[in-house]
Amino acid sequence: METVVREKAVLVGVSRPPEVLRRQVQDYLNELELLADTAGAIVLQKWIQERAHLDPVFYLGKGKVEELSDYVREEAVDLVIFDEDLSPVQVRNLERVLECKILDRTALILQIFATHAKSYQAKLQVELAQLEYFLPRLSGLWTHLSKQKGGIGTKGPGETQIETDRRLVWQRISTLRRKLREISQQHDTQTKWRENVLRIALVGYTNAGKSTLMNALCPKANVKAENQLFATLDTTTRRMTLKQNKHALISDTVGFIRKLPHKLVESFKSTLKEVRDADMLIHVVDASHPSYAEQIDVVEQTLRDIQASDKTVLTVFNKVDLLDAEFDFAAVKERYPTAVFVSAHRGIGVGGLLDAISRVMDKEFQPRTARIHISHYKFISYLHDAAEILNKTYDGEFVEVEFRAPKKILEHIDAKVEQLRAHSAA
Repeated sequence: METVVREKAVLVGVSRPPEVLRRQVQDYLNELELLADTAGAIVLQKWIQERAHLDPVFYLGKGKVEELSDYVREEAVDLVIFDEDLSPVQVRNLERVLECKILDRTALILQIFATHAKSYQAKLQVELAQLEYFLPRLSGLWTHLSKQKGGIGTKGPGETQIETDRRLVWQRISTLRRKLREISQQHDTQTKWRENVLRIALVGYTNAGKSTLMNALCPKANVKAENQLFATLDTTTRRMTLKQNKHALISDTVGFIRKLPHKLVESFKSTLKEVRDADMLIHVVDASHPSYAEQIDVVEQTLRDIQASDKTVLTVFNKVDLLDAEFDFAAVKERYPTAVFVSAHRGIGVGGLLDAISRVMDKEFQPRTARIHISHYKFISYLHDAAEILNKTYDGEFVEVEFRAPKKILEHIDAKVEQLRAHSAA
C-alpha cells in the first residue's frame, strides 16, 4: 500500500487590534489547521504578528518575513498558508523570499473542494471558482514572457503569453458557466414536481454534523458522513416521514465557513438554490465547539448573502454528548427559545427534533374537504401521499375526504379537484 507523504506547513495570521484581536486570530488559525489537515498537510507551527496595518509588499513585516524564512529553511517546510487572501504581488514576493509554496485561505479551501468534488456538477463548480480566483494572478506566472513582441510564433500581433492565457481562461469560464446553466435548467425540469411538496434544507457550519443528522432523520438516506471539513459538496435530497400521511423532502447542503470565498458562493449558486427554495431551514450547530456563537453568526450572514434569511429556521444544537458540565443550557435556551438539543451520532433527542419539525410544519397546514369520484383513484392516492387524511367517507360512487395540507400545495389540490368536478359533470 502506497504511503501518502503529508506536506509540512506553517500557518500565518496577523492581529490588528482593536478590530482583529490576537484571540480571534488564534481561533482562525485553529480552524485553518483543520483545513490544512483536510487538505493533507501537517502543521508544524502557527505564527501570529501584531500590526496596525497589513504590509502591501509581504503581508507581514519585513523582519518577520526574514524570521519565517530562517524557520522554513531549518525545518524544510513545504508550504506556508496565510489566513487571509493575498494579492498577486504579495504571493510573488513571499515565494521569492521563502522559496516554498505560498497559499492563502481561499486557495486552500478551493483545493479541498477540488479534492472532494465527485459529481460532474461539483467538479464544474469548483473549476469555475478556481479559474475566477487564479485569473487575476496569472501575471505572476508569465513574467518571463511579459515583454514578448508580436510576429512569427505568437498567437496574435503584439499579444503576450499572459494575454493569450487570459483569453483562454475567459473562454473556459464562459464554457463552464454555460454548462452549469444547462445543468441547473435540467435539474429544475427534473425536480419540478417538488414544488408541490414541503421542502426542508439542512444548513450550518462545516463539520457541524448535518450529514449525520440527515442519516438519523432518514435511516435509509446513506449520506456520506465524516469528521472532516467540507465532506459534503453535492446536495442530497431524501424523503422524510414525520407523522402518518405527513411527508417532506429534506436536503443536505454544503457547509459554510468563515471568510467563505465569494467566487465559491457564486459558483455554487445552483447548489445553494436548494436552500433558497426550501420552506424551512434546520440550522445545525456544533454545540461542542468553543466558538459556536460566532459560527451561528457566520451561517446567518451567509444566508443573508444568498437571499435566504427570510425562511422559517429551526436551530438544532448537535453533539450534546460531547458537552462538559460547564455548558450553560439555560443561557442558550434563553437566547434560542425554540432550540432543540440532539446528538445525531448517538441518536439522542432525534425523536424530539421530529416532533419540533412537525410543530413548525403544522403552521403550514390548512383543512379542506373534497368530494371525488372513486374512478379518480390516482388523485385519491396522491392526497394520501401529500396530505394528512383526517376522515374518509363513501357515498355511492363518491368518496368525501377530509384532509389537511400545506398552503403551498393547496392551490394545486384545489385546481385539480375543480378539474375533476368539471370532468365528472361532463
